[in-house]
Amino acid sequence: MDIFDKIKANKGALGQYQDKSHGYFTFPKLEGEIAPRMKFNGKEVLTWSLNNYLGLGNHPEIRKADADAAAIYGMAYPMGARMMSGQTDLHEKFEKMAAEFTGKEDAYLLNYGYQGMVSLIDALADRHDVIVYDSESHACIIDGLRLHMGKRFVFPHNDIENCEKQLQRAEKLVKGTKGGILLITEGVFGMAGDLGRLDKIAELKKKYQFRLVVDDAHGFGTMGKTGAGTGEHFGVQDEIDVYFATFAKSFAGIGGFISSTRDVINYLRYNLRSQIFAKSLPMAMTAGAIKRMEMMQSHPELKDKLWEIVNALQSGLREAGFDLGKTESPVTPVFLKGGIPEATQVTYDLRENYGIFCSIVLYPVVPKDVIMIRLIPTASHTLEDVRYTTDCFKAVKKRLDNKEYPNVMAEFSTS
Repeated sequence: MDIFDKIKANKGALGQYQDKSHGYFTFPKLEGEIAPRMKFNGKEVLTWSLNNYLGLGNHPEIRKADADAAAIYGMAYPMGARMMSGQTDLHEKFEKMAAEFTGKEDAYLLNYGYQGMVSLIDALADRHDVIVYDSESHACIIDGLRLHMGKRFVFPHNDIENCEKQLQRAEKLVKGTKGGILLITEGVFGMAGDLGRLDKIAELKKKYQFRLVVDDAHGFGTMGKTGAGTGEHFGVQDEIDVYFATFAKSFAGIGGFISSTRDVINYLRYNLRSQIFAKSLPMAMTAGAIKRMEMMQSHPELKDKLWEIVNALQSGLREAGFDLGKTESPVTPVFLKGGIPEATQVTYDLRENYGIFCSIVLYPVVPKDVIMIRLIPTASHTLEDVRYTTDCFKAVKKRLDNKEYPNVMAEFSTS
């Protein structure tokens, strides 16, 4: 069969709806300055869909740092991969800051987060090693696991008892071989907002020999007393052997970093394929990352304001009877009953009649009969934004429960 014919016949779980969803329900275009209020389809909307936790995306000091660096260096410098010609003092400066902030010996600056995690798994584990991982791990972890030539065992989400069983299986396999065990989980799970049980996993290190990798994309900058992440929140930062964070959330930028022991970081510098064979993070973004790290440490009020909004939003929605699952982080999922027709109706009503823009998550990310509205509070939102949103959600839920919506998906088509 011709590959292109196969693609036409099977567009994928989400792609099958592209003819009617593209440009509105999927791949929508938000316009204007990064802020709680932006424009969608020519109308102002209150947006809860930006991973701009600390409000740095459009902060005047950040904008100036980014602009100044771009004016000095342009967007091309440095040209080349870090190993060949892309190494600079600023790259090294950020790595020192990241290592100190996360309590590790050294750190490695990455040009992208997603590719960094994929490549990290590939570099750390060879065919003799066994990987144990959480079933709800992010796609970048799953893609990294696909490269792994050895065994891998999955445990049901946050099921520590089953995690221990997988460690026991792994120990039997590596006994007497050259292999070791790598356990991978997340600090904050980005869809449902619940936390990886890092405290319980750390306890298992007393009984089993394994190394712990934590993807803390949503925890870095939001969790812990200083914002150093979910390990700090649980008081087990020292038990995390390899800490991974991205700039796409709290930093409102591009890039990421890995922090660990000096030996591990030096090994990764010479073995992390996504960095060896890819261009170095441009200087403007590197200088911007330094400024963001400085801002995060010198302005703790940003995280405090974030949590003021988080607590107000989540408590308000829960008091109104909404199911937010088990979130313990800024990620705020609102679970409703229904499928694709109901999801499109709710989305359309929120955007067109209430001026609220948020992300809708459907099957296969959640079960077929579940709609998840995913809200991302930020330090830039206000308590009035929270009150308005809560009132609107009450009205939408009432209409949904009373089956007052027409089938928007059947009627709506984009131009």
